[in-house]
Amino acid sequence: MNDWSIVALSLEVATGATLLGFPFALLAAWVLARQDFFGKALLDALVNAPLVLPPVVVGYLLLVTLGTHAPIGAFLLNAFHLQLIFTTSGAIVAAAVMALPLMVRGMRLSFDSVDDRLEIAARTLGAGPIDVFLSVTLPLILPGIASGCLLGFARALGEFGATITFASNIAGETRTLPLAIYTAINSANGDADVVRLVVMSLILAIIAIGIASLFEKRIRILIGQRRA
Repeated sequence: MNDWSIVALSLEVATGATLLGFPFALLAAWVLARQDFFGKALLDALVNAPLVLPPVVVGYLLLVTLGTHAPIGAFLLNAFHLQLIFTTSGAIVAAAVMALPLMVRGMRLSFDSVDDRLEIAARTLGAGPIDVFLSVTLPLILPGIASGCLLGFARALGEFGATITFASNIAGETRTLPLAIYTAINSANGDADVVRLVVMSLILAIIAIGIASLFEKRIRILIGQRRA
């Protein structure tokens, strides 16, 4: 497996993880920012658990819930012929779970920064909940959504522990850049491969951070023009 194939697979996994996590992150951020209910602290703890749990533990939990012999994993395999363990799809799921807390945090901060009076004013003018969200709330939280998604993408790009535990380290299937670096480190005469892959990882990280900054700045400019 050549370096560019590894990079392509890493980008595929990171993109898939971001897309998979986005609706869950947006919903969780909205619930945690705007709703009060019994068990909110527990939900908050569960959402943020991947930040404090060892990634290997997260991978193990995925293994016992989504493995082919686990209830959910067996159902997915029998009903939809979808196997997650030891597949690219499994790597995407593992990366999405690890990236979710960062996505939620960025979006939640944006929800918290929106003035409730703007939404109340829109409702008094006859707008329904969906209209208020689409026309008032969503434009105001776009920077947070962009920031959260790009942070999640960067986190998914560097995911290692949960991926190797749940999806394994299979060339061409789950061997992303971090796993390729790990493989090279444990290979005889792999020093040159390690250096090359590390440089590629640094370049991708710098590009991702740069795009995140430019994208967020552009959205803030657009919002400022709309307010003006």
